[in-house]
Amino acid sequence: DTSAAQARAGRDVQGIPWDRLQFTREKYRAKRVAEYKNYANLDFDASALDGACARTRACAKRTPFFEFAHNTRAVRSNFVHFQLRNLVWATSKHDAYVMSENKIVHWNASRKRASVVLDLDGGASSAPNAATGATSTHGDFPRIQVSTTCVSKDGVVAAGGFAGELVVLDQRSGRSDAARITSDDNGITNAIEFVGARSGAEILVSSNNDMMTRFYDLSTMRCLGRHKYPWAVNYASTSADGRSTVVVGDSKEAWLVDVATGRRIATMEGHLDFSFAAAWHPNGILFATGNQDTTTKVWDARCLGRGSLLTLRGTMGAIRSLRFTSDGRFLAAAEPADFVHVYDVDAGFEVRQSLDHFGETAGIGFSPDGESLFVGVADLTYGSVLEYSRGR
Repeated sequence: DTSAAQARAGRDVQGIPWDRLQFTREKYRAKRVAEYKNYANLDFDASALDGACARTRACAKRTPFFEFAHNTRAVRSNFVHFQLRNLVWATSKHDAYVMSENKIVHWNASRKRASVVLDLDGGASSAPNAATGATSTHGDFPRIQVSTTCVSKDGVVAAGGFAGELVVLDQRSGRSDAARITSDDNGITNAIEFVGARSGAEILVSSNNDMMTRFYDLSTMRCLGRHKYPWAVNYASTSADGRSTVVVGDSKEAWLVDVATGRRIATMEGHLDFSFAAAWHPNGILFATGNQDTTTKVWDARCLGRGSLLTLRGTMGAIRSLRFTSDGRFLAAAEPADFVHVYDVDAGFEVRQSLDHFGETAGIGFSPDGESLFVGVADLTYGSVLEYSRGR
């Protein structure tokens, strides 16, 4: 592990022994950026982005938005699907949940302890639940190849699988539910998100490759509704008031949809490839979409006809994950590897801090109070969980 004190004394935050290698950190960084090949599903001219992206400047080094706090290799983050990177969540500034070897592991950052919360490597027990509207298992659930996860601020843990599985564990009550929510052979669960309904109920939203989003009442796991799209749904993010959902998928378009009816409110255009990330600002007005064209677009729900407010470009790869802090001050955008960009919303997204590491990024998660940011690094040697604390 590496502590903040060790990092200040000169130790690499990931423990990489640069003094014993044939190149410096700076030279290897330049090599990585120059040689990285971004994955895209569509052919597009990347030079078209040059004049369309906002110019941003780095925040002052003496006043970073987030400061390195700790790195642990006791928990080794990993992922299975190269396009799905929502495998790190935080329920407090001391509690992170990470997918590691088909298990959801709780990392207690205060006590520096790791414990398995949900083991899906060999099966999970679940009773049939006819209310889900899906085919539930009887007895042991087969091994699930985990594609995505989500953990609510109250500690409800959910995991999605490659065969369209959905597993939910409520740590408060000990109740668990497991079901295959689609019979489609290509029904991989791409994303899961917890939202609050206007009724006060807790809702789980799943996004699947069968072109569907599904809404579940967490108290009963009853399916409240399904919305069909003309393309695979990679992520759906619902506004804080529970009224609208931003849906992105295997399309250059993003849709704003009415949750109650499934009616399309607006179509957002401008991305050049498929999108795998979306996030609402807590004010319910701004939202962001992340795309394989290496950009994040920020939108204003009040004036979507004018296009995006601005376009933010990454360093070398697709934007795979997006998160706003709960106070709306910062937006984090994660690339597939090496870079997580944190933008100052109050400064009009013009000021950023780029957190860099070496390795694939399994996911990112802000704590509910916005005081901590956890980054999962997937690497055979340096796989870990990086922890950053909000600067003062």
